[in-house]
Amino acid sequence: MKKWIKKNQTQNGRKQSEWEKALEKSKDFKKSFHINKKTNIPFSLTFVTSLVDEQIIQQSVLPNLLADELQTISDIKKILPLADVEISNDPSQIEQKLLNGYVMLTLKSNEDQFGFIAAQKEIVRGLTTPEIEFSVIGPKEAFVESIGQNINLVRKRLPVKELIIEEYTLGSLSKTRIAILYMDGITDEENVNTVRERITSIEFDAITDSSFVVQLICDNSNSPFPQLLDTERPDRVSSVLAEGKVVIMVDGSPHALITPTTLVEFFGSFEDYLLNWILSSFFRLIRVFAVIFSIQITPLYVAVLTYHYELIPRDLIGTLIASRRVVPLPPILEALFLELTIELLREAGARLPTKVGQTIGIVGGIVIGTASVEAGLTSNILLIFIALSALASFTTPVYKMANTIRLLRFPFLLFAQLWGLLGIVFCTCFLLTHLLRLTSLGRPYFQPIYPPRIKDLKDSIIRLPFSNQSLRPYYLHTKNRTRFNKEKAHMKKDIDE
Repeated sequence: MKKWIKKNQTQNGRKQSEWEKALEKSKDFKKSFHINKKTNIPFSLTFVTSLVDEQIIQQSVLPNLLADELQTISDIKKILPLADVEISNDPSQIEQKLLNGYVMLTLKSNEDQFGFIAAQKEIVRGLTTPEIEFSVIGPKEAFVESIGQNINLVRKRLPVKELIIEEYTLGSLSKTRIAILYMDGITDEENVNTVRERITSIEFDAITDSSFVVQLICDNSNSPFPQLLDTERPDRVSSVLAEGKVVIMVDGSPHALITPTTLVEFFGSFEDYLLNWILSSFFRLIRVFAVIFSIQITPLYVAVLTYHYELIPRDLIGTLIASRRVVPLPPILEALFLELTIELLREAGARLPTKVGQTIGIVGGIVIGTASVEAGLTSNILLIFIALSALASFTTPVYKMANTIRLLRFPFLLFAQLWGLLGIVFCTCFLLTHLLRLTSLGRPYFQPIYPPRIKDLKDSIIRLPFSNQSLRPYYLHTKNRTRFNKEKAHMKKDIDE
């Protein structure tokens, strides 16, 4: 036994010595030696203490290996009461398995075979309510950083064999697990193949969040518009999978990615499906109006005051003159000053602890706004417009799209200063051209508005009743377009009545 221990401590084959020398530099690397009580065969257990649950080793692995009859490495599948036990004679797997939380078993009688016993230590936070996509009604579960737990939340909602999960490992250093989810028999195979090809073609050293994947596989990385929809809600993921979309999950990220997606989906909240269709449609229209208002109101103020005084109603001219009588700055500098102030307050509030950030946002906005008007740096009318514009931008339910809307105001302001209303028209044309050319997973981003899909408009800017949504979206080209039999549903309703 002592000779075998000494031999293992010096060298155990060329391949093994390389990984062992590298891991021995780490304090959390451990190798223990034992003897089976029945067969007197020495064996060793090798593992990384920070990655394994030592309670599993002490309670389920070591007592059984010491007490039960252990002749060959294949006996561990009978001895150990664990599901994930593998046997291999490939030394190249050792490093990967150890760093994934496995315990390696080696017998003195056969050092060319290895047993790998799963004993991963799971350190994850418990389920919480959604922080970004919070809803007053409906489920209150949100994804966490464990990909296994996230898949479990989806499986629980779609307990069918058609839900397919493919897993890949990406990142030369991070070895991050990435899963692709789709519904077999529903999802278009072309969409699945496109996602599969883009995922497998990723070359990056460390992928720590789903945002890395978005930037690496999106159609146009130079566009400010998000081309994959991220969500923290398992119910939303289950819903889009049933529609025929593809979902990407990344281990370590509490957000799932949905693709392909369209522009109008970023202005819809999952809570819309939990409300009456009339209320849902009303709220969606409010969001669309709020986005247009948020982007256009400040540039319109600059354009009208700089070039188009004749458009101002007579009753309003006196108020405008009075508000700007002591303001020394031109409208463009006045607007930029307030816009940048609002952005600074937003960033400060976002980076500070929650309670402090909220206080800074409210108090800072009131104090700076009041002081700037009293000091004559800005007019009170523009201050109202800026405040309403900032408030309107918060109605966008998807955080990444809200950031894009914040950015869009600045080029519109520049064009308004250069050419007035004509500049705003030019900028709007550039924006629409960009959106028409943009794609998500090769599918037009502006659908169903362009190319026009009349049947898909039933769940876009407005949402019609579920009874009118018996077909899946046309632009997804699903294998099975029928969600439910509309005629049978009407017949059952008539019978019940």
